Amino acid sequence: MSTVDFGLMLRHNDSGHSVHELLQYNQACIETLSEAFTTLWLEDHMQVGATDALESLTTLSYLAALYPRLKIGTLVLSQSYRNPALVAKMLANLQILTGGRVILGVGAGWKEDEYRSYGYPFPALKTRMEQLEEAVQIIRALWSSQPATFEGKYYTLRDAYCAPLPSPAIPLLIGGGGEQRTLALVARYADWWNFNSVPVEEYARKVEILKQHCANVGRTFADIKLSYLGTLSVSEDPVRVQRNPGKHYIAGSAAEVTRELESFQAIGVTHFMFRIPDLETLQHFVANVAPHFA
Repeated sequence: MSTVDFGLMLRHNDSGHSVHELLQYNQACIETLSEAFTTLWLEDHMQVGATDALESLTTLSYLAALYPRLKIGTLVLSQSYRNPALVAKMLANLQILTGGRVILGVGAGWKEDEYRSYGYPFPALKTRMEQLEEAVQIIRALWSSQPATFEGKYYTLRDAYCAPLPSPAIPLLIGGGGEQRTLALVARYADWWNFNSVPVEEYARKVEILKQHCANVGRTFADIKLSYLGTLSVSEDPVRVQRNPGKHYIAGSAAEVTRELESFQAIGVTHFMFRIPDLETLQHFVANVAPHFA
């Protein structure tokens, strides 16, 4: 089986805590990580009601400077919130400044109330998926050609330069499990795929569909890095293990969590990103699960 490593999904909001307290908590978690952890991730949301919330790109830029061992990634950036050409330029710039530690995760966007609050149009899913495909094409064009030109239904480029080009190339992650649209986009454009919060059997079913999409477009499936985002709850005290009837958690004792991660590893997952409920959970994982995968 392929080796695996781990990433930490940072907490982007927490009711009752200020943005400075959020950063302090996230930094305490980062400083707990072992060498098995190689990435930091942040969701892309501007608001959670009146609660303090961290914006993804500015926060990740700040943390990249503080923690030069770790790569940074968005999981995932809503393509609707920022012009894709600007995203390409910002991430290319960050790739140069960090010495090649950027992963760009993008998605179609979904949080309608946030769209409305910030004044963004919220078109039908079909339109958002078409916009996502154009955004990915623009980003790819700007990262690979000088100048780049693109004429689409939603976005246009004319003799646009993104200099310097990102070096090394930035991995592009597309997240989601939509079987007709999203996985088809993954097959055509993505370096990484992420799916989250499902049991291994459901993830494996999506993998088979992704393989078929790859075959349809002549893509080598093995070229796509498989990743999994899940909420982690690990404790030797069963009372302390958190589970959610509506969402699959990676939960149980250290031995149980290890076995579940091995089952994902067996079907090709090589990177796990974790949301964690508290620092104690992370400490227990680092001490008792992560070494098994070293």
